[in-house]
Amino acid sequence: MELTAFGDTFDGLKTVSDVEYYASDQAVAEAMNQFRSENYGNAGALFYKATQLAPNDGAAWLGLAACSDRIHRFDLADRAYGQAFRLIGPTPEYYNNVGYSYLLRGKLQDARSNFLKAYELAPNDPTVANNLRLLSSSVKNLER
Repeated sequence: MELTAFGDTFDGLKTVSDVEYYASDQAVAEAMNQFRSENYGNAGALFYKATQLAPNDGAAWLGLAACSDRIHRFDLADRAYGQAFRLIGPTPEYYNNVGYSYLLRGKLQDARSNFLKAYELAPNDPTVANNLRLLSSSVKNLER
C-alpha cells in the first residue's frame, strides 16, 4: 500500500478531485468522513475546497483548522481558527478545538483557558470533559 506524505492512502485522494462538483455541504460531509478515518490530509483538502465554495461556512473553517492541527501546520490552523471565530463566534466547539490545538503544541495554560471557556458554555459536553481530563493527564506526565 502506498501512502501520501500525510500517511493517507492514495485511494482516498480520488475524493479530492471530485470536490468541484460538490456543494460545500457535501464537501464538508466527505471531509468529516475523511477526518474520522484519520485521513487528515484528504480531509484538509476537502475542507479547504469547502471554504472556497462557501467562504462564510464556519464549520468548514473549523474543520480546516482541526486538520491543520493534526498535521502540525499550526500556522494554517491559526488562520483558519481566526476565520472560524469571525463566522461562528465564541462557541463551545470553537474553544474546545482551539484548546486541543494548544494542547498539541504543548501550550498547556492556553489549552486550559480555552477548555474552561468551552466548559462554561457547555458544562455537560462529554468532549470538553474528556479534553479537560486529557489536559490533566498531560500536566501530571510533565510533573514526573
